[in-house]
Amino acid sequence: MGAARGVRRPSAGRSVTGGLAVRGSLWLGAVNLVSKSSQMVVTLVLAALLTEGELGLVALAVALVNLGQVVQSIGVYDVISRTEHDPRRMAGTVLTMSVGVGALLGVVLAAAAGPITALLGAPDAEPLVRLAALSLPFSAAGGVQMGLMHRDLDFRRRMLPDAGSAVLGAVVTVVLALEDFGAASLIVGMLCTAVAQPVLGALAGGGVRPSWHADVAAEALRWISVVGPAAVVAALVINVDYLAIGHVLGPDAVGVYSLAYRIAWVPYIMVAVVLGAVAFPLCAKLVRAGQRHELAAVMGRFTRAVLVVTGGLYLVVALLGDRVVVLGARWASAALPLVLLCGYGLGISVLHIWYQAVKATGHAVLYLKLEAAHLALIVIALVVATGHGVAAVAGAQLVVAWVMVPLTWWRLRALGVAPAVGGMAARVAAAALIGATPVVLLDRLGVFGPVDSLVGALAEGVVLVLAYGVGTLLTHRNALDELRGGLR
Repeated sequence: MGAARGVRRPSAGRSVTGGLAVRGSLWLGAVNLVSKSSQMVVTLVLAALLTEGELGLVALAVALVNLGQVVQSIGVYDVISRTEHDPRRMAGTVLTMSVGVGALLGVVLAAAAGPITALLGAPDAEPLVRLAALSLPFSAAGGVQMGLMHRDLDFRRRMLPDAGSAVLGAVVTVVLALEDFGAASLIVGMLCTAVAQPVLGALAGGGVRPSWHADVAAEALRWISVVGPAAVVAALVINVDYLAIGHVLGPDAVGVYSLAYRIAWVPYIMVAVVLGAVAFPLCAKLVRAGQRHELAAVMGRFTRAVLVVTGGLYLVVALLGDRVVVLGARWASAALPLVLLCGYGLGISVLHIWYQAVKATGHAVLYLKLEAAHLALIVIALVVATGHGVAAVAGAQLVVAWVMVPLTWWRLRALGVAPAVGGMAARVAAAALIGATPVVLLDRLGVFGPVDSLVGALAEGVVLVLAYGVGTLLTHRNALDELRGGLR
């Protein structure tokens, strides 16, 4: 935690580390603000224009391709940040591996789209899966470029390839949706995003040429042997709920769950993923420099940032959950799953940050074990819960995520890199209470109007953000002082 005001100044090493973390987080946050905001616009437009079933078909197709993207990356992007070899030689070799695997997976997924979608109870998704499979080799190339930028903590260069491609894909999706292209709108937009990302990355100076070097390939393959399976397991943890709902409850239920999940996913993507992308190369840099003793403090600052920022965002989303009907009365059943998934999102945000320390310290086997434990627990929970509806699935995700949080912290403690979380969690809870109290009172007085009022939803959101901001200023003064110091 930060030192009290006026008591002592941070060390030079800590100041440099904090400055790198803050500047990197701000740049990557700006990139994600543009790219994920465009995705949020897409979600809202599709919710307004598509039926539950159409949105469900899209969600299943995207879930399958997301699994393919993880398999094609096979955990090798992180090795670019960790390697002690020439990073460009590693990046060229990884590019050859990943694009080759992506092309093969694209062919396999397109060929197997019929049987897979039939098994999931959504045969109408077959053409969508075939089309989406074309994106895999392009997203592989873009991922390698991002890996090289992350090693250098050069997140500013991500603006054009990452945010630019996302905005292009969003525009294509919205235009096609308005022209009644239906479920195919998002898939075509996703394909445009995938193709544009490596092209724009090359224009931004992040181009990587394919190559093959046996020595760095051997290092990458050693990393793949453990982190690759762990990455696949992690992807299953995130996507297995869609597959279970589709198989048991059908596309309409997937559509309702998908809307709730997509909204609840935004704080995780915009904050936790951003901070994790900064935390991993920063932690790897400290390990390479022999400064492992600083990792616990670094993890503490990243954990606090995740709890404060995602905690506030999830508070806003959860309290506004019943207002999802502003997108249409047919989405009323998404309100309870949305609230439950906010709790799940906060849990996996914390886990995502902590996993970066596990990987950066070279404990890839432990990372695999933790992800495998999470997958085993969620599969068991889904077997029990899915038949009871999408709210039960969301509740299962919430419970399992928070079972994994103390288990992971205990393992971090054994590694000597566990952050002190008790005090920061209490302060975040206090800020949340300060933020929620006036909003709940005003809502009960009818100040914000009916639940389907867009103006009321916006007003309630503004009051929530302001009140939580005041609570945060009151409860995290030392942390805010440290943040200002990192910006200097």
